[in-house]
Amino acid sequence: MWIKATTFNIQHCAVFPTENIDFDAYAAKIRSFDADVIGLNEVRGDGAQEDYRAQAKILAEKTGYQYYFAKATEIGEGNPYGNAVLTRLPVRSFETIPIPDPDPRGYDGYYETRCVLKMTLAQPDVTFFITHFGLNPDEHENAVKTVLDNLGDGNAVLMGDLNVQPDSPIIARIREKMTDAATAAPGEALLSFPSDAPDRKIDYIFTKGNIRAKTCRVVPGILSDHLPLCAELEVEDIT
Repeated sequence: MWIKATTFNIQHCAVFPTENIDFDAYAAKIRSFDADVIGLNEVRGDGAQEDYRAQAKILAEKTGYQYYFAKATEIGEGNPYGNAVLTRLPVRSFETIPIPDPDPRGYDGYYETRCVLKMTLAQPDVTFFITHFGLNPDEHENAVKTVLDNLGDGNAVLMGDLNVQPDSPIIARIREKMTDAATAAPGEALLSFPSDAPDRKIDYIFTKGNIRAKTCRVVPGILSDHLPLCAELEVEDIT
């Protein structure tokens, strides 16, 4: 069976660089992927402020997908923020897994509580992990440990904005357990950020088990400050 998967940091549906929220533009972009599973980072939930609406639900209604929103934190008071998934495949379960905050904090940079969205499909037997790592090395450590501790032994896909480049020790630790979908695009840098002049790869799709990436590409066209990353995944039937 084939699964087309896309990871996209949507910058809370703001158009880059104007910062104007445009649900129709993002819905059109999402429909253009023709993907079975779409992992979204930087998603707002229904909150106290007028511009905090249930973005995953809005995008799902506009695109015809089912959805799940995983709250990681609140921006200010009462404004949910986190990850989301859109899918057209049958789902067995959804779960939000918190990533522990570093305590104490070891750096002077911006910190934000993060989470991992776990989705287990009913058919095929694949678990997706969708996440957005923090900016500081101690956040990276907590995030990668949380992911690896929850991977399990079955078929899995990890995708999201990991905020580290391919030569990072964090990526090396993930590669010990999983395969980077970028191996399906030899010679391609797959640079995804910033979208207007991409110079680094920080968005990833990894696979584990009986899953092989057959294609992997960055989707062109500026909308968010990140470019989407899309992979065609073959799930081998070993029954």
